[in-house]
Amino acid sequence: MAALRSNCELLQYVFLWSVLSLWALASVAFRVAVAKSIVKDFPDLSDGTLKSPWRMHTLFSVECHMYFDWQTVGIMHSFRKSGQPGPVTRLLSCTDEQLEGYRGMDLAPTVKVPSMSQHPVTGDWYPAINKPAGVVHWLEHSKDAKNVDWVLILDADQIIRHPITPWALGAEKGKPVAARYGYLIGCDNELAKLHTKHPDLCDKVGGFIMMHIEDLRKFAPLWLSKTEEVRNDREHWATNITGDIYGKGWISEMYGYSFGAAEVGLRHKIDDEVMIYPGYIPIPGVEPLLMHYGLPFKVGEWEFAKLDHHEDDLVHECNRLFPAPPYPHEVEKMQRERNQLRGDLLSIECINTINEGLVIHHEEHACPKMEETGYIKFLKKSALEEAYRLPQEDRQPTQLYYPRIHTLFSAECTPYFDWQTVGLVHSFKQSKQPGYITRLLSCTEENLKIYRGMNLAPTHIVPSMSLHPLTGDWYPAINKPAAILHWLNHVQTDAEFIIILDADMIMRGPITPWEFGGEKDLVVAAPYDYLIGCDNILAQLHTRNPKACSKVGGVLIIHIDDLRRLAPFWLHKTEEVRADKAHWATNITGDMYQQGWISEMYGYAFGAAEINLKHKRRSDIMMYPGYEPNTPPRLLHYGLKFSVGNWHFDKQEWREQDMTNNCWQRFPEPPDQSSLPKSLSALEFDRDSISIECVRTLNEALHLHHVKRGCREPPAQELLKASRDEIKIKGQTESEGEHLRNVKASRLNSMKMMLKDRSEAMRSIPILINPKFWMVGVWTLLVSFFLLIVTTLFSRNKASLQRQRKARSHRCSRSGGEVTTFLSGVQCLESV
Repeated sequence: MAALRSNCELLQYVFLWSVLSLWALASVAFRVAVAKSIVKDFPDLSDGTLKSPWRMHTLFSVECHMYFDWQTVGIMHSFRKSGQPGPVTRLLSCTDEQLEGYRGMDLAPTVKVPSMSQHPVTGDWYPAINKPAGVVHWLEHSKDAKNVDWVLILDADQIIRHPITPWALGAEKGKPVAARYGYLIGCDNELAKLHTKHPDLCDKVGGFIMMHIEDLRKFAPLWLSKTEEVRNDREHWATNITGDIYGKGWISEMYGYSFGAAEVGLRHKIDDEVMIYPGYIPIPGVEPLLMHYGLPFKVGEWEFAKLDHHEDDLVHECNRLFPAPPYPHEVEKMQRERNQLRGDLLSIECINTINEGLVIHHEEHACPKMEETGYIKFLKKSALEEAYRLPQEDRQPTQLYYPRIHTLFSAECTPYFDWQTVGLVHSFKQSKQPGYITRLLSCTEENLKIYRGMNLAPTHIVPSMSLHPLTGDWYPAINKPAAILHWLNHVQTDAEFIIILDADMIMRGPITPWEFGGEKDLVVAAPYDYLIGCDNILAQLHTRNPKACSKVGGVLIIHIDDLRRLAPFWLHKTEEVRADKAHWATNITGDMYQQGWISEMYGYAFGAAEINLKHKRRSDIMMYPGYEPNTPPRLLHYGLKFSVGNWHFDKQEWREQDMTNNCWQRFPEPPDQSSLPKSLSALEFDRDSISIECVRTLNEALHLHHVKRGCREPPAQELLKASRDEIKIKGQTESEGEHLRNVKASRLNSMKMMLKDRSEAMRSIPILINPKFWMVGVWTLLVSFFLLIVTTLFSRNKASLQRQRKARSHRCSRSGGEVTTFLSGVQCLESV
């Protein structure tokens, strides 16, 4: 019994020690976790990699040849250097014979795919077909293809400068992003009609592809089959049909992509700013994310063409590099023109990046140490800073994470809404608004049959509720909440934030949640103070939370989850207020017409109050032309009549005018800005200038619309005037765009400095507080101590048992084997 008590006490001590040790371990882990959670609200860039909120994968295709090996080294080095999120895979097209002697399997994570350079059926030699064939093979055989949301497809002869992400580009499911390839003229002629059932959906795109995995699964087999189709259609290889300067069908794969995408109904967002060819002059103020060195380029007397190095084994022959380009400081001395200087700096950055990758590759493969020339020292120490050095005012920070957004506006199938649609969609493109735009078109089936404006905007058709199906009430404004609810129920979207506008608006700049403070459970909107019903009996009658009623409207920046909760209430409350004719009076609603016309606005306010949805009122986001601006607005709402001198504009006067289907229709030209009276105050001048800009933007949109329709040219005098107007508008847009970029750059630089401080602070922490080090050390100590205690415990138990057996054996022998009691018998048997 004494031994048992001793053992129990020992086990208690072990248990107590384990609990205390675990508590200490948890405390240390918690403190380290807290230390690492600093600045958690910002993207974690401390290790140089942008963390992806969605699963991404980058693909590029090559062949097993030394020409593609040095390209692989270049793109892989740029992939790591840029911090591109997600893994990368090289699709290596090789025959079995080529693979036996291939020496570059370690250059990148690789999936080997069967080579189709020589077509297995036709025998046609066309290596470019390996790109779609490799993607199809990867989708069918790679486990990575089952664990990804977005796929970025590149060419091997490209250099990644900054992360390329779907949320920054505005990519959506069903709407991939790619670069413009305007020379694909086959999209506009008989080539498209021959090879796709939807030639009107053919997009002239290429260079890079950012596509959702589900779209890629549907599209990739058609990409391959359409490439084979176009390649076999030798009768239509001519330059005047394909745009191929060689007339040899070399760009059949590009047409295979465009025709395949058209077959499955994919429409692209064409981005002109992501990619640049070295040697081209970059767009002012734009920092390209990707360089494609497929064409020859030069800087001063130095030049580069990738085809000159087709047989150069720069990877497997030690310490071989491309000829060094001029140093950046030398380029700055010989080039004074700013944009040409930026282009030259990008060109030398391209080659320096490849050479950096080659230097690292040779060092990792035990090549003799390279001679420390000035250029090698430059690559190792200062290439990153020097190659990225641009004029300060032109530099842009690395793109951080922004959520995906989608813009919606509602319209009806009438000429009145058609010209408004033309204006809004044109301003949407000019404003550089991220994401896509969709028109929610409310139409009856009868009107839809004769409607001629389906091509004015990306459109989602919804049943018209202008004439209420139950009450027979004529109230077209109800179409707005009804259309949004229909869109939510019938369209799959991966957008996080929705921007809701009216058709009679003009965008002057991007409207985004990150700039105006939109969040989940917090909607950004313009103040509508005349909605006095929020403060009186109207709110008490139509919502359980009248104190939550917000006087807002005009524009909404709302999270998709909040919109899903709100939309049914928005529609229901609109019907309620519309039916409450007893409270239509001006002194209750603020509606000067007393006809319940603003019932939809109250429907929104009361619906949001029902779900306790909070609002951020931003007076700087929208204004009505004719009002004096306090700050430059991003959005103009021309719902009210406004004037400049003797000239005026009232949208109601153009309700019956068919401005879009009758060639060269336009609104009366507003006065020239230079003719405004000099006696105007600064605010009055800004007021009139904005009013002029609004109508000029509408006229510019109509002019471009008629050009696109193929209207015969107007008189030369009118064209000249329109051209002058466009130049002035462009100048104004660029000026404001510069201001917006400066604001955005300042904000992002501040975030970047905070991240840098955090990164340096974390690097300064000694390795001893690394959580992995603590975990290993403490657990080693615990296990060692536990084994020591258990060993001692079992050794003591063993000795005690041996003593007990000897004693029992001695008692049994003294009793002569006679079992006197049941207990003693059991003890004897146990001892035996």
